Amino acid sequence: MSNGSKSLKRKYEKISATSSIMDKYRDLDQNGLVQVKYIWIDGTGEFLRCKSKTFDFEPTSPDQLPIWNFDGTSTGQATGDESDVFIRPIALFRDPFRPGPNKLVLCETLDRQYEPTPTNNRRKCLEYMEKAKDQVPWFGLEQEYTLLDLDRHPYGWPKLGYPAPQGPYYCGVGADKVYGREVVEAHYRACMYAGIRISGTNAETMPAQWEFQVGPCEGIEAGDQLIVARFILHRVCEDFGVVATLDPKPILGDWNGAGCHCNFSTKEMREPGGYNAIEKAILKLSEVHHQHIAYYDPHGGRDNERRLTGAHETETIDAFSYGVANRGCSVRIPKQTFDDQCGYFEDRRPSSNCDPYNVTAALVKTCCLKGEDRKLSLTYVPNF
Repeated sequence: MSNGSKSLKRKYEKISATSSIMDKYRDLDQNGLVQVKYIWIDGTGEFLRCKSKTFDFEPTSPDQLPIWNFDGTSTGQATGDESDVFIRPIALFRDPFRPGPNKLVLCETLDRQYEPTPTNNRRKCLEYMEKAKDQVPWFGLEQEYTLLDLDRHPYGWPKLGYPAPQGPYYCGVGADKVYGREVVEAHYRACMYAGIRISGTNAETMPAQWEFQVGPCEGIEAGDQLIVARFILHRVCEDFGVVATLDPKPILGDWNGAGCHCNFSTKEMREPGGYNAIEKAILKLSEVHHQHIAYYDPHGGRDNERRLTGAHETETIDAFSYGVANRGCSVRIPKQTFDDQCGYFEDRRPSSNCDPYNVTAALVKTCCLKGEDRKLSLTYVPNF
């Protein structure tokens, strides 16, 4: 048995032992009480935090749960003299880690005046979704991620050297082609239990890289569902002793990066003859490419500079292109959409660590709204 195999075997034995210990505590009666885990985005704009609160009833709506608070100095969202940041429940899910009446609740962060904090992009997104609701915008988000060992080395990769070049890993089968399927299956089932609209999973092009899809979801629900699905992913990885990174280019060299491709459509696009509306929307996107790039990762485009290079199924970051069934373009029109002359298109530019509220809001503003509502205030400026 190789050293790598021995290491994985020890890890699974430790996980199994810990799970057996926890079983007796999970089976304890809760005395009629309910645990609710509050989840929010921290000051980085991409990482998640959580804490739990006890209730004497089972909530069925986020409106039944009170606004709470946390120490914002420890999450990069407040200073010591004004340390309290408020969290307001906005979306409720079943808790797959504490089955029964227990819940997960996604929250937005508010400052001391109960106004959105700088990393609370949901509030603005909701405003734009309300303005466009008559067009019924739908989103499908394709979340790519990479599994790492705790030493930040890709999961299952040789500790000295690299696996064989890309080719056999995408949608692969077999222990020499797929690393971490047990994590993926656990996450899939946990999302289904929670009520996430997870529509599929697959192994990606780089070994130890995976993807799950959320949607189709209408309006603000797309961002809510993806954020909670990300939380569940990280929480599942805790149980397996691995790390899921959303870094858009976790391994330098001839390896694919990771994106969060966004499939988008309006009611008009989905109806017979909607292809013309799709082409009009893509033309609008071509006119504000650099503005969208600024909203498609948490650092104004800097993360995507490492990923959107024109290689590994991407267009260059400074160019806009589109094509039917072309994954080397900024925007791909699926062949089925072209054949049916209606459907959706795929924006391939968003990074894996994007804020889904920024991405979906930018698409709605550009493709659906008019006048001042259509303007995007940020613009990507190349750093090379």
